[in-house]
Amino acid sequence: MAANTNTQDSIDDTSAPLIEHLAELRTRLIWSVVAFVVAMVLCFTVGDQLLDFLLKPIESTMRSLGNPNPVMQYTAPQEYFFTLVQISVVGGFVLSFPVIGYQLWRFVAPGLYKSEQSAFLPFLISSPALFLAGAAFAHYVVVPMAMSFFLGFADLPSLVAAYFAQGDLSVTPGEVATREGIEIVFNGKVNETLDITLKMIIAFGLCFQLPVLLTLMGKAGLISAAALRNGRKWAVVGILALAALVTPPDVITQVILFSVVYALYEISVLLVARVEKKRNADLMAEGLLDPEDLED
Repeated sequence: MAANTNTQDSIDDTSAPLIEHLAELRTRLIWSVVAFVVAMVLCFTVGDQLLDFLLKPIESTMRSLGNPNPVMQYTAPQEYFFTLVQISVVGGFVLSFPVIGYQLWRFVAPGLYKSEQSAFLPFLISSPALFLAGAAFAHYVVVPMAMSFFLGFADLPSLVAAYFAQGDLSVTPGEVATREGIEIVFNGKVNETLDITLKMIIAFGLCFQLPVLLTLMGKAGLISAAALRNGRKWAVVGILALAALVTPPDVITQVILFSVVYALYEISVLLVARVEKKRNADLMAEGLLDPEDLED
């Protein structure tokens, strides 16, 4: 019986000396680099369209604030080119991640038990899906709110002055600025605006990996649901610090990031508890865990 179980749940028999493992690693790295370069080139060929897509939130904000023809500028000859390269690098990595993940799986899988292979594969699929969900949330929700806050804040003094001077807000900020004083105009740089957008997209994409990371740790027995529950206060402090570091210095964006990441943390607690329950049941079935130890 033990021999049969060992046959069903055994490490792959492809044992090889170190030089063959290094050769295998080199092959997987080559395929990953080729996939990344091809994806990067493809993204560069449509770099203008990707740039328009990434700048859509600020364009919509500028139009909503009364600018019928939003304009972005660059101040160095090479700036626009390197902006497209930056987009191509990020886009190329996202586009080639399924191939990179598959090559990683092909390299790691022979050293895993059959049960570990079946357990690890869903996380390999859910990770890019969660990253795309976080990136989409940042692009369609968080970035527009951040742009509205920053650009709208510049018009706030004009609106307040118009209200006290005329008693209403029927005059647009642009009309107030042309009557008296110096007109303050937003001349956005492409690379700086894009840098904010990409940072937000990457930050939310990575934060959405929290359930995957904590569930994997729970499955490996490195962390428990009880430890996550007891560590809620430290999680709150850590998430607040993260929100302050990776978001622009406005309270609204930071509150959104904190709320989303903390919700993901609570979801992770539930997932770890479920994984932990199944793991303990398997260990008890194999006689490797005493039920009394769980009560302690």
